Amino acid sequence: MDIERPSNTRQKNIRRAVYLAVALVAVAGAVYGVSRLRPAAPVVDKSSIWTDDVKRGSILREVRGNGSLVPEEIRWIPSQTDGRVDRILIHPGAIVKPETVILELTNPELQRDVQTAEYQLKGAQADFEDLKAQLNSDLLKQKATAATTRSQYEQAKLQSNVDEQFRQEGLGSDLKAKLSKGSVEQLAIQLQMQESTVKSSADSTKARIQAAQSKVDQQRLMYELKKAKLDALHVRAGTEGVLEEVSPEVGQQVASGVNLARVANPKKLQAEITVAETMAKDVLVGQKVSIDTHNGIVAGRITRIAPTVVGGTVAVDIEIVDPLPEGARPDLSVDASIEIAKLQNVLYVGRPVRGQDNTTISLFQLADDGASALRRNVKLGRSSADKIEVVEGLKEGDKVVLSDMSAWDTFDRIKLK
Repeated sequence: MDIERPSNTRQKNIRRAVYLAVALVAVAGAVYGVSRLRPAAPVVDKSSIWTDDVKRGSILREVRGNGSLVPEEIRWIPSQTDGRVDRILIHPGAIVKPETVILELTNPELQRDVQTAEYQLKGAQADFEDLKAQLNSDLLKQKATAATTRSQYEQAKLQSNVDEQFRQEGLGSDLKAKLSKGSVEQLAIQLQMQESTVKSSADSTKARIQAAQSKVDQQRLMYELKKAKLDALHVRAGTEGVLEEVSPEVGQQVASGVNLARVANPKKLQAEITVAETMAKDVLVGQKVSIDTHNGIVAGRITRIAPTVVGGTVAVDIEIVDPLPEGARPDLSVDASIEIAKLQNVLYVGRPVRGQDNTTISLFQLADDGASALRRNVKLGRSSADKIEVVEGLKEGDKVVLSDMSAWDTFDRIKLK
């Protein structure tokens, strides 16, 4: 029978251990190698991406916005008194003149107030005329009395002169001459007092007539004010233009001061647009603007920039300096391009979907054969509405993908078909 040798068993165990160690090392190496392999490049349809070539030249920096045409002159017509809407005579879109009645209000209480004010005015006028006649009559009587006294004074003065002459010639007595002279002096004092009374009465008459006239004027003012309010129940346009809005409805009660209608002048329009808040920092008052009315392009100039941001945008008002094309009217949609600056001799490319000014982003650069693209870090500079400056990472003639490639953020290489 065969007997196993101890030396052969030991050698077999050593060989098994060596084989096992080699196998473990091989497996570990395979696992490490697999872990170092890059994932397979995804395949992207060329027709689904947007590419552009890097060029050198000039860029006209522009900021684009959209909005509409609005009238420069807008007039809100408020109610001048409380009332109820009785009739709406014309509706939005109608051409109006200053005297055009848009709607009519009713206010029975105001009508009664106007009648009362009219009666009070007529009463004040009658009282004024009566007082005026009475005062003038009294003044005339005083003037007549003063005139009579003056006549007596002049006669007495003549008589006194005659008596004095007779006395000097020895034909009259001293007593008679003295009596005549005393009569003159007495009449002179009486005349002075009466003329003073006439002057004082004249001044008093004038003051009392002026006071009475003031009361009449006050009553007339009250009447005219209430009558104007009554007339304002016929709500007029007050200006020439187009009726844009009528706020209340028939039967609605409105208070004084409430806006009832809006009239705009369609002959003078401006553009109101909004621009993204990220681009608004470059927009300044006075910059030139090209406005596309979809029926022609006209030039404009920025006149106002809103101080606040609303919904991620900034409002900009633009004065239109060219004649507007036919068919331009309020609320017409427009697109605007604001000219910021012109960059000379710079590398530029179409603006990527996620490219912002002065940032570094990654873009896929197409290979020469166009069958694949590799990710590149690109530093961007200043931008316009559809172009952006390339500072680093690309050279003239390179072609890059500008579309949104966020779906392949984990890949550094893609295949194109």
